[in-house]
Amino acid sequence: MITAIIADDEDLPRKDLRRMLQEHWPELSIVAECEHGADALEAIHTHRPDIAFLDIRMPGMTGLDVAHATKGQCHAVFTTAYDQYALDAFVAGAIDYLLKPIAAQRLNEAITRLKERMKAAQPAPDLTQLMSELDKRIRGNQPERIRWISASVGDTIKMFAVDKILFFTSDEKYTRVVSQQDEAHVRKPLKELMEGLDPDVFWQIHRGTLVRADAIARAHRDEMGRYSVELHGSAEKLRVSQAYAWRFKPM
Repeated sequence: MITAIIADDEDLPRKDLRRMLQEHWPELSIVAECEHGADALEAIHTHRPDIAFLDIRMPGMTGLDVAHATKGQCHAVFTTAYDQYALDAFVAGAIDYLLKPIAAQRLNEAITRLKERMKAAQPAPDLTQLMSELDKRIRGNQPERIRWISASVGDTIKMFAVDKILFFTSDEKYTRVVSQQDEAHVRKPLKELMEGLDPDVFWQIHRGTLVRADAIARAHRDEMGRYSVELHGSAEKLRVSQAYAWRFKPM
């Protein structure tokens, strides 16, 4: 049985793609649907699917980031609403993509190619160079980055410069913002904050944790293979989920 996951932060495109796959490739088993890149990464590690349908533009961890982090573990098919300028890179690399809204004919073409690769037992290609080029093009279209975060504490407003923040941790209702000198909670969910933060500066190491990369002092691995990190300027240890352990593998 061939298995796949679908990752898209918008409900309607995700449901439409599942419906179309059920219609045009009924023997394909969808083992997980994911709302953002972090979920997709965890789903790939958990389910080991043959194929990942990844939306390019998701908050924080994009579809490109997911494909890069899971190099060769599964075949990636990117879904995108970007124009031809961005898609030129796909054509040059002979990589499957589906332009939103997805047309049935285009989906069938992608399915045919995927079936051929599965039948021939072709390994998933290394997309590192291609994704790097696409990433440069796409990130150029992103909105301006967040520079300040304000948090209300009683009748006081605390101001945090983003370049002074060490890490963010989030639960269902609040996001904790921590600098070397202070901390506070904001009502804005981590998913929304990630849209305005540079993913090269703030690394996601857990579904609910972002950490400033240059603040990481060291990473520890316990006897179970689980990682945690220590930061310059903080006594806290932050847990790394299995999906993000790849960031700390020795070179």
